Amino acid sequence: MTGQERVRAAVAHRESDKVPVDMGATPSSGISAIAYSNVTQLAGIPGKTDIYDVVQQLAQPNDAFLDRFGIDVVDIGRAFDTEDKDWYEITMANGKKARYPAWFRPEAQADGGWRAKHPDGTAIAHMPEGSAFYDQTCFPYLDGYPSDYKDLDKAMDKVLWSHLVHSPWKHAGQPGFWDELRRRTLALRASTDRALMVVVGCNLFEWGTFLRRIDNFLMDLLAEPEEAEKLLDALMVRHLATLEKVCAAVGDIVDVVRFGDDLGTDTGLFMSPEIYRALFKPRHTQLCSYVKKHSKMATFLHSCGSITPLIPDLIEAGYDILNPVQTNARDMDPATLKKDFGKDVTFWGGGADTRFVLNNGTPESVRKHVIERLEIFSPGGGFVFNPVHNLLPDVPPQNIVAMFDAVAEFNGAGK
Repeated sequence: MTGQERVRAAVAHRESDKVPVDMGATPSSGISAIAYSNVTQLAGIPGKTDIYDVVQQLAQPNDAFLDRFGIDVVDIGRAFDTEDKDWYEITMANGKKARYPAWFRPEAQADGGWRAKHPDGTAIAHMPEGSAFYDQTCFPYLDGYPSDYKDLDKAMDKVLWSHLVHSPWKHAGQPGFWDELRRRTLALRASTDRALMVVVGCNLFEWGTFLRRIDNFLMDLLAEPEEAEKLLDALMVRHLATLEKVCAAVGDIVDVVRFGDDLGTDTGLFMSPEIYRALFKPRHTQLCSYVKKHSKMATFLHSCGSITPLIPDLIEAGYDILNPVQTNARDMDPATLKKDFGKDVTFWGGGADTRFVLNNGTPESVRKHVIERLEIFSPGGGFVFNPVHNLLPDVPPQNIVAMFDAVAEFNGAGK
């Protein structure tokens, strides 16, 4: 089977010849540039370390990496920025070389950190010395909601997740973008048998936290729900307009569309189920319904945290896939998740614990851990192997190789 066929089988809850594998198809299922440079050096994988997601400092895995570790899905953003002139060399926090996109030019600070600014001079992101992640520093609605949302686009552009967005969306303002997106996606489809992913975001709760700051927006959900709803409605106008263009441009080519909205913490939900059902579920349902009506793409939701109480609602809203399956959060036991929801939603993640096991274990303990997770999640399909969120700089390269080798071992057993 091809990677595309494996991913489609997983979403259809059918077992395939192998458990499909993802690494790098989304900014929540990827690998930090430092971890990538370490593992490619260890494994003898040629090529440069290109940092395509500058906020999270994530690498774009090259073809040699994808082939070496049997990756079955890629982000269509890799069809852009394909020439050397699209990148320039930098030095990472660990002293190794990598490349930034040509458009990203952060300013060095006296304290050794880095700061990114909006063209109007507003500081929007900061990465401390020795760090590997940019923090948000501008919250456009910190002091309160506007009287109307005619300038919402300008406010959103001062949030790092929007202004420092990865490809293909960094090119979205260029003339002819949508035709170019289709042309490049068709070329990518013709060049690979892997499944294709498009990352659209369309966050709702998270955009409230980006604009108001999380402490304020959480209070708003209880104290000012009318204001929160006005913002959500304004966001929906923009999200649906984006989905209309995405579906028209690539909805017949791409296999999976990735949404994002973190709804949980380590210990529970950010909000009560009642608030989710009142404010967010109807809008999530509308987003999923649009995609299903106007494309052939499966719907993928990235939501961190302990979200078990909402999984039935997310399934009802129309999400086919959940990620990152944070099994180290409360009430997110892998076997229970598979038993209770494995027939109704595909788990894209949960295949290896990134907080305790991958970064602290031995290669053999990693192997045993991964095999155990595969034995839990893979029966009956409905599973795409991926760790719990991104591989961070502290994960030893030997353990990354051990993780992928364990998947290959499991996939090769009895085949």
